[in-house]
Amino acid sequence: MSSALLVIGGVAIALVVAVVLGRKPGAPASNTHHVPNLLNRNDFARPEAPWLVAVFTSSTCDTCAGVWERAELLTSDQVATQRIDFQADKALHERYNIDGVPTLVVADADGAVKRGFLGPVTATDLWAAVADEREPGSVPPGCETGDFYDQSS
Repeated sequence: MSSALLVIGGVAIALVVAVVLGRKPGAPASNTHHVPNLLNRNDFARPEAPWLVAVFTSSTCDTCAGVWERAELLTSDQVATQRIDFQADKALHERYNIDGVPTLVVADADGAVKRGFLGPVTATDLWAAVADEREPGSVPPGCETGDFYDQSS
C-alpha cells in the first residue's frame, strides 16, 4: 500500500510540475525587420549617381506615401531617389528581403547601405542622415537624427 501511495504521490508531483512549466510564457516573437546592407546599384535608377535614397513601399501603406514625398525632395545631381512599390516591383522587395514597409535606405556609389530607416521618418531626420553621410560632421551637435540603423561602421 505504501509503495502505491509513493507512486501516486510521484505522479501528482510530476503533473504539478508539468502544469507550472506549461504556464511559462514562451520566447517573444521577433518584431524586427530586415534592412539590407548592400545593394546592386544597377538594380536602381541612376547607378552612376554618388548616392541613392531608395524607398521600399506598398500602395496599401498610407505612411509610405509621406516617406516617399520627403525622400523625393532629395533628388539632385549627386543623389538619385527611387520608390520601389511592392505591387509594381515585388522582385526587388524579395531580392533585398524587405519584409516591412516603408523601408528607406541611403546607399553610396558602391551600393553599401550607410543608413536605413524602418517606418515613418521626418524630413529633418532624413535630410540630416543624408547630409552627414555625404559630408561627415556636417550635422551640428544637438541635431542628431532619430531612430535609424547606422550601418557605416
